[in-house]
Amino acid sequence: MKLKPTSSNSTSQTMTATTSKEARLLVHETLRISANLASAPPPAAELRLDEASLGLVEGEFVNSSLRLICFEEIDGRRWKYLAENNNGGGSMHFKKGSMRAICLQSPQAPAEELMSFIRSYVVPEGFPDSVIPSYVPYMTWRALKHFFGGAMSVFTTQTLLNSVGVSRNRATPAAVAINWILKDGAGRVGKMLFSRQGKKFDYDLKQLRFSGDLLMELGAAIELATAAVPHLFLPLACAANVAKNVGAVTSTSTRTPIYKAFAKGENIGDVTAKGECVGNVADLLGTGMSIMIAKSNPSLVATFSILSCGYILSSYREVKSVVLHTLNRARFTVAVESFLKTGRVPTLQEGNVRESIFNFPWVKDRPIVLGPRFKEAFQDVNSYLAVEPVFEKERYVVTYNPSQGNVYAVLKDQAKSDDILKAAFHAHVLLHIIRSSNDTKSSEKLAQNDHSVLMPTSADLQAHVAESYKMVLALYGPFKSKAKEQGWVMLESHLNPGRARLCELPR
Repeated sequence: MKLKPTSSNSTSQTMTATTSKEARLLVHETLRISANLASAPPPAAELRLDEASLGLVEGEFVNSSLRLICFEEIDGRRWKYLAENNNGGGSMHFKKGSMRAICLQSPQAPAEELMSFIRSYVVPEGFPDSVIPSYVPYMTWRALKHFFGGAMSVFTTQTLLNSVGVSRNRATPAAVAINWILKDGAGRVGKMLFSRQGKKFDYDLKQLRFSGDLLMELGAAIELATAAVPHLFLPLACAANVAKNVGAVTSTSTRTPIYKAFAKGENIGDVTAKGECVGNVADLLGTGMSIMIAKSNPSLVATFSILSCGYILSSYREVKSVVLHTLNRARFTVAVESFLKTGRVPTLQEGNVRESIFNFPWVKDRPIVLGPRFKEAFQDVNSYLAVEPVFEKERYVVTYNPSQGNVYAVLKDQAKSDDILKAAFHAHVLLHIIRSSNDTKSSEKLAQNDHSVLMPTSADLQAHVAESYKMVLALYGPFKSKAKEQGWVMLESHLNPGRARLCELPR
């Protein structure tokens, strides 16, 4: 017997069919949207993913108009540079002042920063690969020896001052001894801090040697001033000892390379021994002469002034007489400028004589910067994009920043020794072209009674860079050959390039 379905059952079946159809349509639409999202993610989503993986914080640069320009690495830390398009989308023209440098690593912990700071003072650059294994035990025992020696000096100095009858008061010998130890301690701290100059003692040794002698003379002058203000003995004596100890560091650190330059063959030990002997004999003779002069009670200031002038003049002539075979920045500049003007590389004697001794390594005002940060070399992204194609096959990028008035040679991370030398040569060529162009335009302006300031345009700079690239292709090989014929030794380390390197963008 068949039962006839009720009206409620028919209504239920109709609703079920309708719900199933809507569900199928909903699933179909969801799958279609998911496929579209997978095939073409919006720019904002890409940038947020980039933010998560590359270190952007606080959503500051989450904007579809931002574009990744390049990566940079310095001392193991990576940075990325972004800039904002003028019109958004795929435009290659960027807004001025929109460049941002983003660090891709989280900040170092305070303990790690402290350890890095300490390592920069107590171990050589590149440690432990830059030294032999016996360096560590040797320096450990040397540190212990100086520790015990410094501890004993407190008691020996106090005993000596007490023995010569400084005062009959029991407290005075201890107080004087402490002042004397503080004076010596300040000098040792100054010596330790200046030793951080490191590699500068290898390539700018003439400049450092002369500056060290000037500091020695300054220290002697400050010591002389203590006679006029004896109540300021401690601060003046400390300052004088710091200056003299820094001068002593430069003297001892530059002594071996200078003696090595004079040695012919494997006789560096003999040359060093004889040089020290001559210095000691001259020191004894000078001491004897000063004792005889002191007996006549001459004017202290006048005598010191005459002796100081003789000391400084002798120091200058001593440094100028050294002939080094290596091309540091000062001698490299002399060699390249001579080659560009005359077509010949100066001899060793000529290059060393024309080297500036007053071009101290810590002076920042230099027309050429080798290995700078990206943000120092380019005032905006457009200036980088304008010259980058020219150096596509090179491992460096050379540019001129009008706002700074300097030529910058930015090094890529694949740059080797010869690439750095070539970058330095290219920077000098570009500087030579810019100066020649400015001289020509200045003459024209003077003829027209126009005294406005010369500012090269972007088009002029691009033309200068392109011209310099062609000149380097033709001249760098002959320059190296002629420098080698004259006996010059070219190493990138003597040019002291910066540590920043431009990294390739991921493909």
